Amino acid sequence: MSSVEEFRTEFRTWLRAHLTGEFASLRGRGGPGREHEAFAERLAWERHMAAAGWTCVGWPKEYGGRGASLEQQVAFHEEYVLADAPARVNHIGEQLLGPTLIAFGTAEQRERFLPPIVAVEETWCQGYSEPDAGSDLANVRTRAQLDGGEWVITGQKIWTSLAHESDWCFVIARTEPGSTRHHGLSYLLVPLRQPGVDIRPIMQLTGTSEFNEVFFDGARTAAGNIVDAPGQGWKIAMATLGFERGVSTLGQQVGFRRELEAIIDLAKRNGAARDPFIRDRIARAWSGLEIIRFNALRMLEAVAAGAPGPEASIGKIFWATWHRELGELAMDVCGAEGMLAAGGPYDLTDWQRLFLFSRSDTIYAGSNEIQRNIIAERVLGLPKEARP
Repeated sequence: MSSVEEFRTEFRTWLRAHLTGEFASLRGRGGPGREHEAFAERLAWERHMAAAGWTCVGWPKEYGGRGASLEQQVAFHEEYVLADAPARVNHIGEQLLGPTLIAFGTAEQRERFLPPIVAVEETWCQGYSEPDAGSDLANVRTRAQLDGGEWVITGQKIWTSLAHESDWCFVIARTEPGSTRHHGLSYLLVPLRQPGVDIRPIMQLTGTSEFNEVFFDGARTAAGNIVDAPGQGWKIAMATLGFERGVSTLGQQVGFRRELEAIIDLAKRNGAARDPFIRDRIARAWSGLEIIRFNALRMLEAVAAGAPGPEASIGKIFWATWHRELGELAMDVCGAEGMLAAGGPYDLTDWQRLFLFSRSDTIYAGSNEIQRNIIAERVLGLPKEARP
């Protein structure tokens, strides 16, 4: 295996050679609240990366990855940021589902689903939240029952990121009638392009639609498309959330660091940097981003040991609150101009979009309140919150 610096140099050289020509215009595209930007072109870019072996770098080689060490994975994400490369489109498949299947899937599931993720031939979304089960995942009501050789799924998911662009969804459904809370749940792999699946984009404050409602009305998936045994969905779902708050956070920082650097540049150009309060907030934002990085590295250690535990909630609370405050900082750096749309009827600037979208950060992927409960009960060992 090459050293970290050799790995870094190899990837940096590749990016310089390939983020050109038809892909040059993708620099800086995508990210939170901007996932609609050049999606097809970013998909083509990611497939170009796959052809050169630059997707799933942290996966073991036997599953199509490079077997990159933790330090090499950090170098990969850092160089991607420095190159101003576009936000990734295969994040959920590569960094959430893939590691979950590697840890808990069958040999048949790995053979069927991992290669298309590596090649970016199939993209994934996450079917967790429901109208009455947002951060409280144990309240899931979507049902699934076996009918011959297939699971039949009925129910509704909401806030499903990029469902309208995805081929598959991993769905938490209740497979044991009469079960409650985290009992009787199963983790199913469900194709989205079939009868019985209705995807409805949700219009956001940004005027775009990254999130979706997904309705399952007799949708089907093969009986073998269940990860682990029936009733083990809670365990698998928690493991996936651990991966989401661990390794994947490094990829998320691609957009975060780019946003902060652009805000600093704007503050220098428009004079906001002369305000001592703005300078102090920028300094705190920079320090916070480094803490996010350190939290991600700590979670990477846990991933290497198996799967992250509830300590991952610490990182989620921190980055969500930090990013929301970054949106507020961006608007204050803009000053009065931040109140004016870029054009009619609702053409937002990048900073307005950042401010509006980041309001959701402390809610999705587990609200701050739920994360604090997890830390209190599972990390600190405090008494559980009273529940009805």
